[in-house]
Amino acid sequence: MSNFRIAVLAFVLVPTTAIGLLPAQQPSGLRVKWEELTAVDFVNAVETSSKTCILPIGVFEKHGPHMPLGTDLLAARNLAVRSAEKEYAVVFPEYYFSQIFEARHQPGTVSYSDRLIWSVLEETCDEIARNGFTKILIVNGHGGNNSFLPFFCQSQLARRKSYAVFLYQPSRDPEADEQIRKMRKTTMEMHAGETETSNMLANRPELVKMDQAGTQSGADQARLPEIKDLYTGIWWYARFPNHYAGDAAPANRQLGEAITTRSVEQLVRAIRTVKGDTRVLELQKQFFDSADRPVTTKQ
Repeated sequence: MSNFRIAVLAFVLVPTTAIGLLPAQQPSGLRVKWEELTAVDFVNAVETSSKTCILPIGVFEKHGPHMPLGTDLLAARNLAVRSAEKEYAVVFPEYYFSQIFEARHQPGTVSYSDRLIWSVLEETCDEIARNGFTKILIVNGHGGNNSFLPFFCQSQLARRKSYAVFLYQPSRDPEADEQIRKMRKTTMEMHAGETETSNMLANRPELVKMDQAGTQSGADQARLPEIKDLYTGIWWYARFPNHYAGDAAPANRQLGEAITTRSVEQLVRAIRTVKGDTRVLELQKQFFDSADRPVTTKQ
């Protein structure tokens, strides 16, 4: 279940050349991928990035009958790498500790416990900060994290932190939305449909099996029509038991490339904003100082 919003819910985008073939570094010679930096270069990378690290988050889950289990993971990191090449930041390695209980019935899903996904994310952020970063930008590629990650970010105020966590939440762009709408053949998509599949065709076409896209239904089964104004964890399974929501048949690379271009532009701006910001850490320190002595807070 992807999470990037442009025209619809989801989609991480990359230019026409497959990300895997692009050099993940800037003209300065510093690579953007954490794991590809030497220890000496890492020190320079922390400073060059204005102490900003991007943490792209994906998952292992079924993506219809035609796309790889790691679709969200591949898409989120590809977007982060491509954007960091334009506005330098260090990109953390593949991260797949996500909330995905709703897909435990499907083969290939890796679903860690609720406490573990929280602890791993918390310790990962702490370790990123211990290595010199003061700003962590989470780029979420998985819709199953849409409740988990905002709560995690809000909980950063529970205890004093020396770093700030930013959750990337791209705004809608009416002009881009209209462009994509005109290119689409379908109107409903929530998971592994036309646009998400088009994105993969633009990025990793060798992993997409378009001849399998129609072998399972991505239609809404609407098995709980009587449940209104209520939330229940089984809602996704009730509607999309095949873990496929939409129709991938019309997917095409041209659509994926159009979405890609816009997504990279949006994230580049967000990285630039985070790198240039000084107020968040200042206000965070002010808040923690006041929270330690609430009776002295000016009323």
